[in-house]
Amino acid sequence: MNQHTYNKVTAGIIEELRAIAGGGNVIVDEEKLETYSHDETDAQVYGHTPEAAVLPRTAGQVAEIVRLANRERIPITPRGAGSGLSGGAIPEYGGIVVSLERMNRLLEIDRDNMAAVVEAGMVTNDFAQAVQEEGLFFAGYPMSLQTCVIGGNIAENAGGGKAVKYGVTGRYVLGLELVTPQGDIVELGGKLAKDVTGYDLKSLVIGSEGTLGIVTKAIIRLIGYPAAKSDLLVLFKTPQDAINVVPAILSRGLSPTSIEFMDQLSVHTSCRYLNESLPYENAGAMLLIELDGANPEQIEADLIETGKLCESRGALEVYVAEDRNNIERIWNVRRNIAEAFKVFSPTQSLEDIVVPTSKIPLMIPELEKLGKTYGMIIPCYGHAGDGNLHATLVKDPAMSMQEWNKNEAACLAELYRITVGFGGKISGEHGIGIKRREFLRNLMPAAELELMRAVKQAWDPNNIMNPGKIFTSHN
Repeated sequence: MNQHTYNKVTAGIIEELRAIAGGGNVIVDEEKLETYSHDETDAQVYGHTPEAAVLPRTAGQVAEIVRLANRERIPITPRGAGSGLSGGAIPEYGGIVVSLERMNRLLEIDRDNMAAVVEAGMVTNDFAQAVQEEGLFFAGYPMSLQTCVIGGNIAENAGGGKAVKYGVTGRYVLGLELVTPQGDIVELGGKLAKDVTGYDLKSLVIGSEGTLGIVTKAIIRLIGYPAAKSDLLVLFKTPQDAINVVPAILSRGLSPTSIEFMDQLSVHTSCRYLNESLPYENAGAMLLIELDGANPEQIEADLIETGKLCESRGALEVYVAEDRNNIERIWNVRRNIAEAFKVFSPTQSLEDIVVPTSKIPLMIPELEKLGKTYGMIIPCYGHAGDGNLHATLVKDPAMSMQEWNKNEAACLAELYRITVGFGGKISGEHGIGIKRREFLRNLMPAAELELMRAVKQAWDPNNIMNPGKIFTSHN
């Protein structure tokens, strides 16, 4: 389906939306709609203004909006916080944005079942803090804590720095309330440890980028909050030395919570941005390793063993950060890398390729070659423990936009080809959205892509639910 087969949002439809959600929850003013026209991708490249944005407060209202849109053949774009990095919340074909920002309540903490029930628009960090106050832990949250929301995390199956030990969002989703593209409300899963009652539709929705329906509520599995935590900041002479130690740590049977990799360019840029005085000058790369658990003595023993292993593998220095201030200080360097590079050059392409952990050492020299070939810097950082690397294409400020657009496309095509050749995938956590759909079409086997399209067609025959994401109109 292409743009020309959709109908416009008329004055009559606006009135129906107001009757459903209330006049104050329907936005049609063009200036206010700009907020809903983009996510964290380049707004000038990918942005598109919707014809209306609706801010419902209940699943029933969401269902009525979707039924109206399906009846009138109007595209719908679900939206959480708009913090995505693939264009997944951009209304490419106009239509109606359904923003869940006002469905943001924590409905229940169920200690007996170690679960929480939460609306999709709740900020993930607020949710994590609320359960932590009860001595519980949502272990699947990603790193963009202050902005992202639970529904968006589910739509992208988001991961983060703790995924090497705890896994990604999907591991902690026990159940979902979903509004289907036809406007039905269905409950998938529940407060259950096991469920093989037919197809696992819940897992199909997780990571589907809002193309199969709108998640309005989730049942999240909780675990006990770890009693002890320690962090190591390990300096290496070269990126290769740092990356090579990762498989050694994992194969030793140690279970670090996080193994974050930062190359020299990333570290230097972030430290300068933060005016940070960490002793990074002689390091070609750093690993940030976190361990946590219920037994402080065991964490101490694992910390010592991990540090000795790094030293035996050529670490220049191993620093222990045990108090809260120092832990936050070193993590702040990792969290601010992307922002630091925006100061140097606001034009960049933040990628999140993922490869088998054994292939990580092979990726670093390939990135260096690509940077030289296409005249750009490609800092590399990310979740080394699970093979998810943020290889970021950063435009040289002296390069013209015309040359950048050409080189970016060519470099991404080559980067993705190399990644797939190593047995990897083109996205580990950010999703396909608009940004990567053409590359997906060229790199995914036709039979696999057809299976995905068949699911989409069966669930959303009118193609109103977040159209243009994952699939192009001709793939």
